[in-house]
Amino acid sequence: MRPAELYPDDLVYEHEATEATGIPGHVIRQWARRGKIHRFQGDGQLSGQGHEYKTMYALPEIQARAATYRPMPQRRPRTA
Repeated sequence: MRPAELYPDDLVYEHEATEATGIPGHVIRQWARRGKIHRFQGDGQLSGQGHEYKTMYALPEIQARAATYRPMPQRRPRTA
C-alpha cells in the first residue's frame, strides 16, 4: 500500500490500532521497524499522562497483516 492511497482517517496511533485489531503494540512497532508496515509522524497529541503520541500507523496495513497473525506461545522456564 502506498501512502498516497491512504485517507487521513486511516492513520491511527498504536493504542487505537491495538483496540481495533487486537494485535499487541510491541508487534505493531516490530512490523514497522522491519518495514512491513509504514509509520508516520504523529501530530503531538497529548495522552493525558504527560506523554505525547509521536507515531501513527496505517490501519488498513495492520488489518491486512492481522488476518495472518498468530501469537507465538512463550517457552516454559526450565526447572533446575
